[in-house]
Amino acid sequence: MKVYQTNEIKNIAILGCSGSGKTTLAEAMLYEGGVIKRRGTVEASNTVCDYFPVEKEYGYSVFSTVFSVEWQERKLNFIDCPGSDDFIGGAVSALNVTDTALMVLNVQYGIEVGTINQLRYVEQFGKPVIFIANHLDNATADYDGTIAQLRDRFGSKIVQIQYPVNQGPLFNAVVDVLKMKMYRWKPEGGVPEVLEIPDDEADKATQLHAALVEAAAEHDDQLMEKFFEEGSLSEDELRAGISAGLISRGMFPVFCVCAGKDMCVRRTLEFLGNVVPAVDRMPHVKTTDGTDIAPDPNGPASIFFFKTTVEPHIGQVSYFKVISGKIKEGDDLLNANRGSKERIAQIFSVAGQTRNPVTEIVAGDIGATVKLKDVRRGNTLNGKGADYTFDFIKYPNPKYRRAIKAVNEADAEKMNELLTRMREEDPTWIVEQSKELKQTIVSGQGEFHLRTLKWRMEHNEKIFIEFIEPKIPYRETITKSARADYRHKKQSGGAGQFGEVHLVVEPYYEGMPAPDVYRFGNQEYKMNVRDTQTIDLEWGGKLIFVNCIVGGAIDTRFLPAILKGVMARMEQGPLTGSYARDVRIIVYDGKMHPVDSNEISFMLAGRNAFSAAFKAAGPKILEPIYDIEVSVPSDYLGDVMSDLQGRRSIIMGMNSEKGYEKLLAKVPLKEMSSYSTSLSSITGGRASFTMKFASYELVPADVQEKLLKAYAESQEDD
Repeated sequence: MKVYQTNEIKNIAILGCSGSGKTTLAEAMLYEGGVIKRRGTVEASNTVCDYFPVEKEYGYSVFSTVFSVEWQERKLNFIDCPGSDDFIGGAVSALNVTDTALMVLNVQYGIEVGTINQLRYVEQFGKPVIFIANHLDNATADYDGTIAQLRDRFGSKIVQIQYPVNQGPLFNAVVDVLKMKMYRWKPEGGVPEVLEIPDDEADKATQLHAALVEAAAEHDDQLMEKFFEEGSLSEDELRAGISAGLISRGMFPVFCVCAGKDMCVRRTLEFLGNVVPAVDRMPHVKTTDGTDIAPDPNGPASIFFFKTTVEPHIGQVSYFKVISGKIKEGDDLLNANRGSKERIAQIFSVAGQTRNPVTEIVAGDIGATVKLKDVRRGNTLNGKGADYTFDFIKYPNPKYRRAIKAVNEADAEKMNELLTRMREEDPTWIVEQSKELKQTIVSGQGEFHLRTLKWRMEHNEKIFIEFIEPKIPYRETITKSARADYRHKKQSGGAGQFGEVHLVVEPYYEGMPAPDVYRFGNQEYKMNVRDTQTIDLEWGGKLIFVNCIVGGAIDTRFLPAILKGVMARMEQGPLTGSYARDVRIIVYDGKMHPVDSNEISFMLAGRNAFSAAFKAAGPKILEPIYDIEVSVPSDYLGDVMSDLQGRRSIIMGMNSEKGYEKLLAKVPLKEMSSYSTSLSSITGGRASFTMKFASYELVPADVQEKLLKAYAESQEDD
């Protein structure tokens, strides 16, 4: 493969829902570009893009796949992204390193909820969009309905470049209103006949051509002036106007294909090569400190790693984009994130698992390398003169969590090593070794997302695992003030142990006044504040430790021991063993012995005094509450709301979005355990949701009673 320059390189993400035909389209592009000699199929498990065993097993993409096609002296880098929401991480990574989105639509269903989700990311990243209407040969194909949905959502930005002449099982022709020709294929697809537009299609084609000319002229002042003067534009001028419209996101062209029969794929590649803007015309990447870095092939070398895979017999394959400069075989670069030096021994242009060696790639291009020593996804490698770091890929929050354990305990360590490696391949898997819950928690985008992890562990690595319901990270707090004292006394020959602590506990809130006077029973306790410590707890909330000791009742050297005892009890709350939070503790009195008092004595006295006071202070259990946003077709709104209400949710609001309803609610984490599965079942897979931690709130009394009972039973079992 020749070395392409920055102005000859185009980076394109292929997006679309599961079943839209992205991988089949990619296969046809590879075939038309001469990269492969024969087209594979998803059904036969022999496509270039779905080459991992788990993808062959399930029949659709799990990982994003990089491939390149040389077309008309241009290099088109594609990233074929998974269609399922469970594997959205691949699409997020791809959109960050590509410049244009190719959104494949299944015209049987039009705009699906997964399409909307992906379009949100496309909009967030400000990428141009080209819509590809696919499956036009299906008996239930509805091209006009799909266009109507697109226009309803994007208005006049939707501009048809092509339309089908005869959709359905007999589909074999489109009218191209940019070329003003009709393309017709034989049953095997491939190279079409280029014909004049039939008379019965002339009016429609002329009308759509006029709309295309007007849309193209809108995005270039010179073209607009010529359009007003002459009323038309040449084909080259149309291309220039469309390209400008793509860059500004003022125009979303629509193409027609039948990917399975290789119809109109060549024409699509021609459009991508001629019209889609190259890397040098797109917005620059910013460093972590906000500096613009132009894709200058003569600038200092800097590359960003956006994807890694681990493949049999090879090990780690690292995919990168050249942000600046040029990369050659044998270059020595510095890892800006880890401080280590790396030598780029080999560079590849890739097509799935096929790697073609190249000697050099330049700014804007995408490539791969192998066997690096210390490079992770998200790292930046710099050459001389570059001191850049990039951190522009932000992944969505997880939506489904399970505790994971090895069936054979001897495999636990290896399981954890594999989890770390797999997260490097898919960063939307979150792995947490929870000290609090005493579980390994794996969080992902859905049940199927975690099921693929299990499949890979058991089939590829022969480590058998099981998922179990994760514990909930409850918190404990108090609702009123309480007082307690505790004397620790132990005598067993020689020096004994003695420490006595008197304290008050109360709920803490921001801005509360300093402690003054407390009444418990008939007795009044006046506080004289000597010192206050504010401790931000690592599990959330605060502990305020106030020293009100007067008259030297307890030596100040023992106060850290008292605090240590309190902290030990807060790490294992008195009610359920959960972390305690948002408590103010006032130590106001106590006793010590000139010989027997020591740190351990006051630590134990402080711990037990705090425990007694906590239990008397109206203790309550807090549970994590999450904000969730559900995007659901209007037809299913009632069922989804009923399901949420059964999960103790509070509906916060809703609004409509082009045939879909967006439902906002607050839901306890406990009730979200299998929500992704339930939502899919209720809506036939046509809804999606996101969730984000919001706050801790008091659990209802009946729930607290159940939790206390369950904890008591577990303590008895232990």
